[in-house]
Parts: sequence; C-alpha cells; structure tokens
Amino acid sequence: MTCWFVSRHSGAREWASRQGIHVDCWVEHLAPEQVKEGDVVYGTLPIPLVALINGRGARYIHLVLDLSPSLRGKELSSEEMKAGGAKLQEYKVIKV
Repeated sequence: MTCWFVSRHSGAREWASRQGIHVDCWVEHLAPEQVKEGDVVYGTLPIPLVALINGRGARYIHLVLDLSPSLRGKELSSEEMKAGGAKLQEYKVIKV
C-alpha cells in the first residue's frame, strides 16, 4: 500500500505533515495508472480522476478547505489553512 499526497502547494504539504499524515509519495500530479489497489490518495482532485482512483481499489481522502472568494487561487501557508478549517474527508466516486 502506498500513501500519495497530490498537491503543488507547499502550504498544503506542510499542513499535512503537521497533521501527522503518513505519506510515501508527495507528487504534484498523479496519473491513475500509478495507483494500485489498497493505496490511499490525499488531495483536491477532480471528480473524474477520483472515480478512476476508486475504480482501481484505492481510497481517496479529499483536503477540504472553506475559503472566502478573496483567498481562492492564492498560495496559503499551513497556518492559513488551519485558520480556514482545513480537514480531510474520504469520498467514494463512481461514474454512472
């Protein structure tokens, strides 16, 4: 089993480390074929990619962050993420 964390943001990586999340592979982009059954993927990925990941037998844990419009698209520090209520939530997605 491999634990992946997908993000190009250093603040998100630092936040995850501070939460004590075990991560084997830190990546900016993830191709579905990299994921194996039993893997765990953390990140903020698009729904079609999550469906492919779940279809390969892996779990997807979404980094949830409720941001004001003025903060969207900006680099956030770990502390700003914490103040914004960052949390993890598992999702299962299937294409219908």
